[in-house]
Amino acid sequence: MSLLNRILDFVKNWTLPVAITIGTAAYLLFHLTPSLDAAGDVFYRVFNVVLPVGLFITLFISYCKIDFRQIRIARWHLAVLGAQVLLIGLTTLLALGLEGSHPQAKLVCEALLTCFIAPCATAAPIVTYKIGGDLNSVTTFMLISCLLASFAIPALFPLLEPHAHLSFLSTFGTIIYKISLITVLSMFAAWLVRHAAPTFHAAVLRQRNLAYYSWSFCLSITSGITVRNLVGCLSQPHMLMVIALLSLAVCIFQFALGRLIGRRFGMTVTAGQAMFQKNTGLAIWVANMYLSPISTVGAGSYVVWQNLINSYELWRSRKDGTDS
Repeated sequence: MSLLNRILDFVKNWTLPVAITIGTAAYLLFHLTPSLDAAGDVFYRVFNVVLPVGLFITLFISYCKIDFRQIRIARWHLAVLGAQVLLIGLTTLLALGLEGSHPQAKLVCEALLTCFIAPCATAAPIVTYKIGGDLNSVTTFMLISCLLASFAIPALFPLLEPHAHLSFLSTFGTIIYKISLITVLSMFAAWLVRHAAPTFHAAVLRQRNLAYYSWSFCLSITSGITVRNLVGCLSQPHMLMVIALLSLAVCIFQFALGRLIGRRFGMTVTAGQAMFQKNTGLAIWVANMYLSPISTVGAGSYVVWQNLINSYELWRSRKDGTDS
C-alpha cells in the first residue's frame, strides 16, 4: 500500500480527531505568526459566516434521510427528551441562583448548560448506524431534539446574559430567527427536495458519508473557535480546567444515562448516542454570540470528549467487523 493510500485510510478511520487537530493547528498557526494576524482576522470573520452554512448543509443532508410521513415518536424518545429537559432546567435554575453572589460559578453553569442544551448531533445517525444502532429512530430523535433547542436556546440565553441594549423579546426573536434559519429551514428544504426533486434527493442519499464529512468540516471550524476562546481566557486557567473536567463528567454522564434509558426499551446503543452526541457546533456558534466567551469552553471541551468516545466506538466496531 502506498504512503498516500495509508494517509487516506488513516484520515478515513480517524476523521473526527483529524478534524479537531486541523482546526486547532490552523488557529495556532495564525495566532503564533505575527505576520498572519491580519489574515487571521479575515478568516475568523469568514468562518463565522461559513459555520452556519456548513451546519445548514449537514442538517439538510441528515433530514433528507427522513420520510416525514414515517416519523414515529417512540417511548425512548420521550424518556431521553424528558431527561434532557430536566437537566437543562436544573442547570439554568442553578446559574440564575448564582448570579451576583458567585459570578464565576455562574459562568461554569453556563458552560455546562451548552453541553446539555445542544441538540443531537447531525453526525449521530451516521455514527449510530456504523456501530449497529437504529438509523431511522435516532434520526427522528435528532429532528425532535433540534426543535427543542430551537425554542429552549432563545428562551433561556437572554435570561442568563441580558443585553443592555436589547429587550428579552428582541433577543429571543433574534436568536430564534438565526436558529430557525439553520434547523427549521434545513428541515423544510429536505422535505421540499424529497417531493419536488426526487432525482437530486436520491443523489444525496447515495452519498452515505456526506453528512459525516460535512460535520467534520464544521468540527474543524468549531475547534479553531474553541481554541481561540481558550487562548483568550488563559488569565483564568483554573476556570478552564474546572470547565474542561466538568464537561468530561457531563459527557460520560449523558452517555451512561442514555444507554441506561435505552436498555429499558431495547435501544441501548441508539439512545446512548442520541443523548450524549451533541451538535456542539451549533452550541458554540450561539454561545459565542450571546453568552460569555468562556461559556464556549464547555461545548468546546465536549467536542473533544465525545469524539474520543465516538472514535473508540468506531474503532471497536471496525475491529469486531460490525462497521456498516
